[in-house]
Order: sequence, then C-alpha cells, then structure tokens
Amino acid sequence: MLKTETPSASHTRLDQYPTDKLIHALVDDQFNAVHAVRAASEPLARAVDAAAARLMEGGRLIYVGAGTSGRLGLLDSVELYPTFSWPRERAVALLAGGPPAVYQAVEGAEDNFEQGSKDIMAIGLGALDVVLLLAASGNTPYAMGALAATRSVGALSIGIANNAQAPLTMQAEIGITLDTGAELISGSTRLKAGTAQKIALNTFSSAVMVRLHKVYGNLMVDLKPTNAKLLRRAIALTALVSGASEVLASETLKDCGFQVKVAIVALKNKVSAARARELLANAGDDLRLAIGDT
Repeated sequence: MLKTETPSASHTRLDQYPTDKLIHALVDDQFNAVHAVRAASEPLARAVDAAAARLMEGGRLIYVGAGTSGRLGLLDSVELYPTFSWPRERAVALLAGGPPAVYQAVEGAEDNFEQGSKDIMAIGLGALDVVLLLAASGNTPYAMGALAATRSVGALSIGIANNAQAPLTMQAEIGITLDTGAELISGSTRLKAGTAQKIALNTFSSAVMVRLHKVYGNLMVDLKPTNAKLLRRAIALTALVSGASEVLASETLKDCGFQVKVAIVALKNKVSAARARELLANAGDDLRLAIGDT
C-alpha cells in the first residue's frame, strides 16, 4: 500500500476528540509538509535551474494533474500573470476532466492514460516547454500519459509525487519526492500531501521568476497592476526603488504603460520610456544591470 494511502498510526480516535484537540491535531500534522519540501531542496533547485534555462529561450510552463494536484497546478499558473507579468499563454494548466473538474470530480478522468497524452500534445508541446506533472500517488494514469508525451518530444519533465520510488518521479527527467507519509485522515491527500505540493509549487515558480529577473532584491518589480491594490503597490515599489515621489512615480508609470521595471529605469537613468525599454532589453530584462546596481 502507498504511504499516502496507509492508515495513520497517530490519532486513531480522532473522531472522539473534542474540537480544540481535533483542530490542533490537524494543524500540527501540516508541519510535516514543510519538512517534506525542505528535504526535497536539492531536486527542486535542479528543477529551477533547468526550467529557467528553457524559459529564457521562449518555453512555456505547463502544469498537469488530476483532482487536488491538478487544481493546485492551475492555481499556480493563474497567479503568475499578476505577480510577475508572466504571459498567460506561457502558463498552461491541464486538469484531468477539463474545466468542469475545477468545480467537481469528473469520474474516471484521472484513470485515462491516453487522454493525458492527447491533452498535452493538443497544446503544441515543444522541446523548450517545461512540464510539471503532479500526483500524490505518483502513478496517476492521466499524469503518466502526459509524461510519456513530454519525454517523446524532449520537453523538460518535472515529476512531483508524495510517495518514494513512484513511477512519475522515477521516469521524469527530474523527480521531486515530497514524502509526507500517511495522512491523518487516511488517504485524504488534500491534507498535508496537498499542502506540500502547494509549498513546492510556490517555491519552484517564485524561484524561477527570480532567476528570470522578475524580482529586484526581494521586491516584485514585474507585477501587473490589474486592480487598485496592485496599482498602489506598483506606485509604491516604483517610488521606493527609484527614490522618486509617489506623484512622479505614478506619472512615470503611466508613461511607461504601467511597467514597473521600465518606470524605475526611466527615473533612475533620467531617460524617456522608450529609452528605458531599450536599456532594459539590452540588459536582458535585468533591472539591476539596467540601472547600474551590480
């Protein structure tokens, strides 16, 4: 039996706990998710470096999974645009069962190997693409079908599973095992297995975006101000890094199409928006290099 499916030896009378003890038990078990991701730091780092190299050449990030794993991949893909201005068309999420599976389980969808392969080939998979395949068990047929197709075209495959020696991690180019063990509620991998996957995805995508110069220091200087909150954040970041007033930062942001990095280059170098874009492009989109802060 898979470790994620094995009944836990802890808290075997969980259903008889008073509510405060029940809450403590469920929360405390989540700490194991953090430890599992921390233990996988080495393959995570390899995955980040390998992915960044392909993405710099124009590749896409593609997330594949079923159920909780698929929804977590979808969540990560959606958040890349407002956070890092990562193009929507370069963050693709494939969920077994398609869009309806976001809201409710689609019976049998995860068991279809051929559909996994078909779905990922339908998006025009290429050698520069980076494919993250997620499955708590590590042997979900839908993910395995997508993995086979990924390997066939030479795209980078990164398998993420919660069981050691899983086919998904063993057969992927880079395997990441998040060994969270048995769930407190037996087999419910939406608990700490899902938490570990969320942490791993946050870590992976954030680190990749740092490597792609989407972050200056620890500031998210490539955000997309798609709402009032993010617009205020964009103005504040532009003012903070450039040293300009928020009024000037706001005016310059508008002139620069609300691109924070371009506005900072324009203010720091005292140049036009067009020249700022040129300087940033010549620096390989590296803000630090474009403003001479090396």
